[in-house]
Amino acid sequence: MSAVVLGVLGAVVALVWSMQRTLIYFPDASAPPPADRVIAGATDVTFTTSDGLELAAWFVPPAPAADRDLAVLVAPGNGGHRAGRADLAEALRARGFAVLLMDYRGYGGNPGDPTEEGLLSDARAAVGALASRGYPPARTLYLGESLGCGVVAELQAEVPPAAILLRSPFVSLTEVGSHHYPYLPVRWLLRDRFEVASRLSDSSVPVTVVSGDADTIVPPEQSARVAEAAGTLVEHEVIDGAGHNDPVMFGPRVADAAVRLADATDR
Repeated sequence: MSAVVLGVLGAVVALVWSMQRTLIYFPDASAPPPADRVIAGATDVTFTTSDGLELAAWFVPPAPAADRDLAVLVAPGNGGHRAGRADLAEALRARGFAVLLMDYRGYGGNPGDPTEEGLLSDARAAVGALASRGYPPARTLYLGESLGCGVVAELQAEVPPAAILLRSPFVSLTEVGSHHYPYLPVRWLLRDRFEVASRLSDSSVPVTVVSGDADTIVPPEQSARVAEAAGTLVEHEVIDGAGHNDPVMFGPRVADAAVRLADATDR
């Protein structure tokens, strides 16, 4: 191989190394409107991370007639902000759950820049915010959405919840990255790895997986491998014809899976 080719390859690898987080995180950094303008009865809340960032979120109380005395912490994927999860929060609320729609650092008007450790710190602080409102981890379901599956898979090992719902999970970010970029040494380059399957294999926390069989972002077989790896699998629901960001993945089908998970694990 010529020195020129080696030089070009080296430059490409160096560029990917330096810019890799721009290929992982796609935040909408704009601040959403006040919570109650989007969801009736919702409130704006803030909480502070261990490294001193004050993050904004929305708290959505349960429908009084259906109150389960359970909360759902929604750990979002790598794009948008909390306003884009309003329909999901409404569906969960109608089924009796309180909901915390968090935004990570760098998302939804929040300060900071996203990293794997940073997102985990944000989720830890969100758990504390729910506990202060009467929902300790034992009365909370963690709902991870895509990249958020990696966040809650790590979080559950530190602070076990009542149960976990994983929507479109991947085995690890290195696995899904290698799928999309087979010509790059992803396993060597990647700094943020978001392990999912390996974190759940020895966990006793009940798990439900929801995935779409037409997902072109997270290969469906990776979601299936996560379900197979889960130490305590309650259900793997595969939604026919659903892609990664289709509306069905943000609405009643996911909320209904949360109900079945809660019913299967509530004591």
